[in-house]
Amino acid sequence: MSIYVGNLSYDVTEEDLQAVFADYGQVKRVYLPVDRETKRMRGFGFVEMSNDSEEDKAIETLDGAQWMGRQMKVNKAKPREEGNGGDNPRRNFRN
Repeated sequence: MSIYVGNLSYDVTEEDLQAVFADYGQVKRVYLPVDRETKRMRGFGFVEMSNDSEEDKAIETLDGAQWMGRQMKVNKAKPREEGNGGDNPRRNFRN
């Protein structure tokens, strides 16, 4: 399972996020996506922890918490759906 962390400051680093989640258990991985064109952080990230109980505790405690001037949105990450985002509806049009 992964944790989605949203409404992050654009100044946050992977090390910052790891430090916050380390209070709740062992952090296995932190990922902060960046915009392809601007290379700027997109304001959200993902955290993986060593087990579900640690992830659940982090989600319960950190969802809605104020950090770096923002109220974090923390929940279980949902699987990425095919076709979301920049999908062009004209490509799917059939005559």
